[in-house]
Amino acid sequence: MKILHFADLHIGVENHGFPDPQTGVSTRLLDFLKTYDEMIDYAIDQNVDLVVFAGDAYKIRDPSQTHQKEFTNRIIKLAKNNIATYLVAGNHDLPAIQGKANALEVFPIFNQDMVHVSDRLDTISIQTKSGPIQIIGLPWIKRSQFLTRKDTQSLSIDKITELLEERITNSLMWEIEKLDASVPAILVGHVTVAGATVGTERSMMLGRDHTILTSTLANPLLDYIALGHIHKHQILARNPHVVYAGSLQRVDFSEEKEDKGFCEIELDSTKESGSRMTSFNFRPVAAREFITIDIDITDESDPNKQITELLQSKSVKEAVVRVRMNVTESLSSLIEESTIRENLQDAHYITSITKNIQRANRSRITAEASRGLSYREALDVYMNSINLDMKKKNELMETLDELILANEDDNE
Repeated sequence: MKILHFADLHIGVENHGFPDPQTGVSTRLLDFLKTYDEMIDYAIDQNVDLVVFAGDAYKIRDPSQTHQKEFTNRIIKLAKNNIATYLVAGNHDLPAIQGKANALEVFPIFNQDMVHVSDRLDTISIQTKSGPIQIIGLPWIKRSQFLTRKDTQSLSIDKITELLEERITNSLMWEIEKLDASVPAILVGHVTVAGATVGTERSMMLGRDHTILTSTLANPLLDYIALGHIHKHQILARNPHVVYAGSLQRVDFSEEKEDKGFCEIELDSTKESGSRMTSFNFRPVAAREFITIDIDITDESDPNKQITELLQSKSVKEAVVRVRMNVTESLSSLIEESTIRENLQDAHYITSITKNIQRANRSRITAEASRGLSYREALDVYMNSINLDMKKKNELMETLDELILANEDDNE
């Protein structure tokens, strides 16, 4: 049985883009759909049995009709190719108002047999081309689903979170214990797991996270644990694998160095529980590159030439780029931003060009110390404070004397 696992699509993230001249939609929307299509096409080409999505289809809880259409059409495409799909609701998919439909509820309407959605902790059995599989769904848990007002009365937020985690853990263990050990079983969850490396999505999270222990999920009755909510692909445990697929596209520069893609898993249903996974692969997709260019400006005679030479050595074609320069105060005014943009014309988008201006330390004489000093005495104190050599001190003193003399001549 072949399974694909992806998560955190976040359709609707459109930062670092511009309207596409042909379609009129954001180029960043096209980026997200392109890598989504790459995964969908791979699933069809490989004739996989099941695709599991671990939550956060959209950026916001109330996606536009355009965004819903784009996500839905591709899920229907899988169903038409006899590929079962299982979706859990992420925190960005759940409505802010209780009783309102979540952003994924529309899918079972299209195909009751091939598309399954979970917005509560439960277990279902799905029939795939290669046989049945049990799936425990762990969508993003809202506090009201597990705790009443009476439960949380007079408790601190930390105590409430601790109580919520305890009840989720107990419910998970109960669902796992109910599994039929003779049938393959996986868990698909949108949750923060202790020990996971959190990236930029921290700024996109809605509310305070509850955290589940890895040991709770890594149960031998499960053959694979497919996770979403954290954008960085990572394997938290093996035997069984506890895996964040990560997102399909980069959101900002904190994900610059991360590989983006989805996971491919193969299970052998003839083997015993806990040993059914025969292969695991992370499949990278062609996500838009994000590139940071750091420049230390050292050429005092021609800083723009130095910048040009460095930028021309960089491959930035169709990338989202930012430039950060370390430059002295004296050279800052000489830098031409137009030169930088001209040399980055192959980039998809330039997010920023910033200067970190390094100002020289200046020694100052306190008001108390300078009181009653003549010009020559004040200059002498200053030159001594910066350890100026004798030759330079004499030159400056001579210059000061000339200025004082010229001023006296002008006043006569």
